[in-house]
Amino acid sequence: MTTPAIVIVTSSFPISGDGSEAAGGFVADLAEELGKHVPVRVVAPGRAGQRERWAANVEVYRFATPGKPLSTMKLWHPVGALQALRVMAAGQEATDRAMAAGPVAHVLALWALPCGHWARKAARRYACGYSVWTLGSDIWTLGRIPGLRTHLRHVLAEARYCYSDGLQLAKDTRAIAGREVEFLPSTRRFPVVVGERAESGPKRLLFLGRWHPNKGVDVLLDALLLLSDATWTEIAEVHIAGGGPLERDVHAAVAALTTAGRPVRLSGFLDTAAAAAAFAQADALLLPSRVESIPVIFSDAMKAGIPVVSTPVGDLPHLLQDGPTGVLAKAVNAEAFASAIESFLATPHFDHFAAGISTMAARFSLPRIAEDLTSRLLAEANQ
Repeated sequence: MTTPAIVIVTSSFPISGDGSEAAGGFVADLAEELGKHVPVRVVAPGRAGQRERWAANVEVYRFATPGKPLSTMKLWHPVGALQALRVMAAGQEATDRAMAAGPVAHVLALWALPCGHWARKAARRYACGYSVWTLGSDIWTLGRIPGLRTHLRHVLAEARYCYSDGLQLAKDTRAIAGREVEFLPSTRRFPVVVGERAESGPKRLLFLGRWHPNKGVDVLLDALLLLSDATWTEIAEVHIAGGGPLERDVHAAVAALTTAGRPVRLSGFLDTAAAAAAFAQADALLLPSRVESIPVIFSDAMKAGIPVVSTPVGDLPHLLQDGPTGVLAKAVNAEAFASAIESFLATPHFDHFAAGISTMAARFSLPRIAEDLTSRLLAEANQ
């Protein structure tokens, strides 16, 4: 007898594998972890509609996209509207193909729109349950649009289970859905590479993420320009990795810093192995975000055993003070972030942060998350 599968419907899944897929890396790792317990069929964007074997017990059903998410399409423009309609049709068709490929225990949508919409329609057709895991853009962007907010409420309300990958996000999702929403953190499989970190002496700092205003790379660069000569003697290196729309500004600011003799190094997006190596060389992760819930990179830092220097946004104030696991800036601006860096450099961090980091890393265990999900979703199918 064929074991019923879990079908994951997602707008986030790796295509290039170069580290630029953001949340897609987490979804791929989750699919592989679920695949250790049950067959998994993933519906995900791609360059063309096709079926591929991703890993043992994991198949991917691709639907063609124009290379950008629906949320960035100009729906008021004829071209944007046509692109959106094509993606909506292609995503539903790929979901139906995945559902028709064999018995299905449950459909798990990552994230609410449009994936929850596709999952809801498919679950109705194939008489099974579906659940939704919300992302910040679902609630804080799409949830503000009146027509979409109403549809979002229906998608969430009819789901068997509803999850959010942030603490505040779960509360905000609950306000829209009018139902219980559980916090379930998104985290990826992250190889821990043990680095040689000095107990004293200059520290190595790491920024890894999109060069986008939301991620605050410009806040970080302005903060670095504010640091005194004395503070820079406590810094062995600042490694800034990633890419994005602020690339020109990043390169210009780093050029100014290096001309001034500051030890700043640039690199592009890092895949998982390269990111693990970067964490092994770092003494702290820098998170200067303007908008954030709980970034996957935070759990990477906890697993790598290094503290975080962060702005006070999203759930990060709670997560950094619980332990503690890092240093929290007093505001979202360059002056406050520069002060937070200085506070970190003055802290004997290995003794001060170690216990909190270890406890927090256990909360973001991907195998535990996958095991709990499998148990719950299969139990739902057997009722």
